[in-house]
Amino acid sequence: MPYSPDHKRRTRARIVEAARILFNRHGFDKVTIDQVMAAAGLTRGGFYAHFRNKAELHAEAVSSFLMGRGAQWRAEAGVDPEKLVPVMAMQMVESYLSDRHLGDLEGQCPMIALPSDIARADPATRAAYQTLLEAMVGLFEQTIEADRADAREQALVAAVLCVGGMVLARTLPDSPLVSEIRRAALSKAVAITAV
Repeated sequence: MPYSPDHKRRTRARIVEAARILFNRHGFDKVTIDQVMAAAGLTRGGFYAHFRNKAELHAEAVSSFLMGRGAQWRAEAGVDPEKLVPVMAMQMVESYLSDRHLGDLEGQCPMIALPSDIARADPATRAAYQTLLEAMVGLFEQTIEADRADAREQALVAAVLCVGGMVLARTLPDSPLVSEIRRAALSKAVAITAV
């Protein structure tokens, strides 16, 4: 008896989430299909019923963040993209640049966890990464004072501070500089997004 379409969709989602977590922990090159499938509780043979190759899985793992773990993270931060009000940009900045987010390697945004991998990735994965950035910039742009002529530029700066600050904080050895960078990025990004 064949599996239902819903079973196939759920299985695919399990594979994608397992891959997203493993890619965040170890990077694209250090994760094998066998590891992904084991983490998903499946055998390697089932992989090719869902994906052509690991690169296709990588693109989907990056893309899945926005409406998967990212949606959960936004909800925890009190950010509702359907009901944007100015205070939500500040809440997102504060949550994004938090110690909690920095320490959550498995749940971290791929923009923080995977920038070097993405720079060397295929066009589909790079496009998925760009979609994440555009979503962040769009949220900021919609919540920064609408009458500001430079709202787009300020939204871009806030996104650069969030992602860049966290990338630096994640890559440096544990030292006071990590906190200084995160706090400086937070201070400036909050100033841009504050109502």
